[in-house]
Amino acid sequence: MQGTLSVVATPIGNLGDITFRAIEALKESDAMACEDTRVTAKLLARFDIKKPLLIYHAQSGRIASERILTLLADGKRIALVTDAGTPGISDPGSALVAEVKARLGADVRVETIPGPSALTAALSIAGIPTHEFVFLGFLPHKKGRQTAFKEIAGSERTVVFYESPHRIEKALESLAQELPDDRKVVVLRELTKMHESVVEGNAQEVLTHFKANPGTMRGEFVVCVAA
Repeated sequence: MQGTLSVVATPIGNLGDITFRAIEALKESDAMACEDTRVTAKLLARFDIKKPLLIYHAQSGRIASERILTLLADGKRIALVTDAGTPGISDPGSALVAEVKARLGADVRVETIPGPSALTAALSIAGIPTHEFVFLGFLPHKKGRQTAFKEIAGSERTVVFYESPHRIEKALESLAQELPDDRKVVVLRELTKMHESVVEGNAQEVLTHFKANPGTMRGEFVVCVAA
């Protein structure tokens, strides 16, 4: 019997954004591979789904992935979810998908259950050129970070990256140093959540806004630098 790995996108904030197909895939799975069982348990409780949860994240190690591969080899249906959004997009789930394909090949069907993604959600309302863009995920914390900002400044395409509340101010300071005043920057915060906000202008204007409103430097950020 062929196993199935369902890569299931889950809401990035508002649980109402989950798709009917995602709910169906979660209900039909034999188990779920997830980053944080507490986060996934809340999602499952909302839709009255009860399934075994398997830990899988960047630090979970070989034992975790071996357990998932064994279940798939036995013909089980495993749903891969992340804490929020689409697994594999700036997420360790991509490594699991690659390992499943490399080791189990045609014995396992890998299917996508598409849905929410902070990347596409941000671009859809940023109001900037999106016919071409470069996605950088989370920028390096230390080594190579300043080089990344220089590359963003030199890009002829729209550039998108994720940032944490601990580094958003420093990121905007670096952009203000590297970007010309006519380069538009859009910072989108807490997308789909109660405190969703969009701040736009040049890098210095956006930086000034957040410094004047320090209480808004919380949550998850998507930063878009227009072409």
